[in-house]
Amino acid sequence: MKKNRNQLYLIALGMLLFVSCSEKQQDLEVSSPNTKNTLSFYLTEAGVPEYKLTSNGESIIEPSKLGFEFQEDEPLTDGFKIISTEHHTVNARWEQPWGEFKTITDHHNEMVVHLQETKGQQRLVDVVFRVFNDGIGFRYKFPKQPHLNKVKIANEITEFTFPEEHKVWWIPVHSENSYYESFYRKTAISKTDTINTPATIETKSGKYLAIHEANLTDFASMTLRKTKNNQYTSELVPWADGVKVYAETPFETPWRTIIVADKPGDLVTSTLMLNLNEPSKIDDLSWVEPSKYIGIWWGMHLEKYTWGQGEKHGATTENTKRYIDFAAENGFDGVLVEGWNKGWDGDWTADGTAFSFTETYPDFDIEAICNYAAKKNVRLIGHHETAGAAAHYEDQVEDAFKLYQKNGVNAVKTGYVNKYLNKKEWHDGQYGVRHYRKIIETAAKYHIMIDNHEPVKGTGLQRTYPNLMTQEGGRGQEYNAWSADGGNTPEHTTILPFTRMLSGPMDFTPGNFDFDYKTPQNAMVQTTLAKQLALYVILFSPLQMASDLPENYEGKPEFQFIKDVPEVWSHTKVLDAKIGEYVVMARQDWDENSWYLGAITNAESRTLTIPLSFLDSGKTYEAELYTDGEDARYKTNPYPVIMANKTLNQGETLTLHLAPGGGAAVRFVLKDKN
Repeated sequence: MKKNRNQLYLIALGMLLFVSCSEKQQDLEVSSPNTKNTLSFYLTEAGVPEYKLTSNGESIIEPSKLGFEFQEDEPLTDGFKIISTEHHTVNARWEQPWGEFKTITDHHNEMVVHLQETKGQQRLVDVVFRVFNDGIGFRYKFPKQPHLNKVKIANEITEFTFPEEHKVWWIPVHSENSYYESFYRKTAISKTDTINTPATIETKSGKYLAIHEANLTDFASMTLRKTKNNQYTSELVPWADGVKVYAETPFETPWRTIIVADKPGDLVTSTLMLNLNEPSKIDDLSWVEPSKYIGIWWGMHLEKYTWGQGEKHGATTENTKRYIDFAAENGFDGVLVEGWNKGWDGDWTADGTAFSFTETYPDFDIEAICNYAAKKNVRLIGHHETAGAAAHYEDQVEDAFKLYQKNGVNAVKTGYVNKYLNKKEWHDGQYGVRHYRKIIETAAKYHIMIDNHEPVKGTGLQRTYPNLMTQEGGRGQEYNAWSADGGNTPEHTTILPFTRMLSGPMDFTPGNFDFDYKTPQNAMVQTTLAKQLALYVILFSPLQMASDLPENYEGKPEFQFIKDVPEVWSHTKVLDAKIGEYVVMARQDWDENSWYLGAITNAESRTLTIPLSFLDSGKTYEAELYTDGEDARYKTNPYPVIMANKTLNQGETLTLHLAPGGGAAVRFVLKDKN
């Protein structure tokens, strides 16, 4: 009997161990609709929440911790139990008012894991996972509860652990500037420190990942701190007092996103971020109008004009009317004017509280200018530079937008040229996030579109507020006028589509036609003329600028492409690309008639043969080609462009010869629309 009892005891103990091990090892799983991507969640023996991700069976994210630390409360990092789970599926299509795609499919499977502490205050937190065919998003939700009310978040413990050390394209956080205007560099993870998102990763197996966030609302921006050579941990941008986020339950975090792509072009065409934002909160969108514009802007950067008063003041009534005339003659919708308002004299970057957003300089008659523009079917595009004095701007913004609305101005470029907001807060901390949102919401009230410079990074909010048309948030064309390093390198724009552009539209301001200007810094546009044309297809912005001086376009036949090319697209396809080397992209216009193709290269010349399979079947197109001319090269001979016409259809190929720093732009027009 004793032997039997021992045997029964051992069997029972074994069963208990089996159940315990099974519970510890059993993962909660949710897969993408096509079953390609699988997200697994589990608790460790200590009750630590962890997740992992595979794609086609390949490990993408190894077990990685989830949790939060607070300044005045115990951390929420371990000791959890799973109290319940929910599973949901969404398969819907929605239409954008503007974008790189007219219609977007939101098809995902969702798993909500409800967690509770097993000891102490037994606090609650939910983790929501959504798995798409192109990647995953997850966020934390903190319900209202007795023992978690107002909190000061000290750290977010969200890890991204890779199976091995990969290569990453990245820019640093705050060390070079505070608004993402750095060159992207490609290194091993071990060579990075704390980096901004989107961070684009090339795995050793040849996949491409992009880590970012979506729906950044009343929270601090997430950066990535390297903790191991194969791991990043979320690092929230702090307030000046060191607190990362002030919050009160119930609240939820932004979505943490991972795009999973088999090739670089799949990063560009991912709609993951947009799908993780809320639908438009603006019911009437009839006033939201994509457009092309010119501006009294480049002349300031070249020191032909000044922002402040004086002999070379650019924002005069006479000069603005001259720009309006050029816009009307060439089919442009708007004229941006910088330096029109009081506050630009002296060192305006030192203290933005000198700016008035309702008082004009004496030589700028805003009412007369707007009336003149309206008669020519052109609008003034307003400009609000704050020099980072965000609170000062907020005090005036209602009156400023009222003034613009009264005069028919429906778009405003905002600016924040200063390392800090209010001389102490980061642009991408919770204060900055709140400020930029307030401006967007206030602008919507007055039917004004926003082009935000020196912003917090884009996270897809243009879906919720479609009047947030475009942003800077990257190293744009202006660096080619005054940057001490000589300007943007030829490879810069071959990297942007797979890095900065993943966060949303960019007001890069392409379109330079003059390469012979002289600046004290010896900066220059390091492209050919044909590449400047191609950038209108490659770099998306629904408010798209022709950045050069009007006189530099006059008499130039290549200018026709800028007049023809749309700002928004019904379809986008990346035909071929190698990050940092070349990009070939095709886009169809909003009405789904014509196609446009852009191809750009780095400092190396190359010949590309492109199948035209993107063209509509059974239809014939007249292709208008703008390609690099013989002996064109960005350093010594940027001007030659060969303009030609060819009749082409879907079954053919197109061979393009790109010069060093060069490109090609092609317009495909249906020969017979019937």
